[in-house]
Amino acid sequence: MSNENSTNNSETALKCSFCGKSQKEVRKLIAGPTVFICDECVTLCDEIMGEEFETSFDINASQKLPTPKEIKEFLDEYVIEQDLAKKVLAVAVHNHYKRINQPKKSDIELQK
Repeated sequence: MSNENSTNNSETALKCSFCGKSQKEVRKLIAGPTVFICDECVTLCDEIMGEEFETSFDINASQKLPTPKEIKEFLDEYVIEQDLAKKVLAVAVHNHYKRINQPKKSDIELQK
């Protein structure tokens, strides 16, 4: 009878659906509708996704960034007058693209 009890405990032990580690082997086990994932697999997934996003931004960074003058010339084709607004917008767009194409600083931590 005690033998059946031990097999039931091993069958009901919760395990990560990805790496197979038991609940006792990891710090946290997150439950989904029919699966479980451990904190280690979540961290690994986060690293993989981060690498993919960095790669996609690197591709955009290789494209030539238009100068504010080029952006204003483009706006001149579509917007009549409003020279000051076009200049301000052209500089703002140029600075925005410069900022988003810079590599992220990994040492910055945001807290709530």
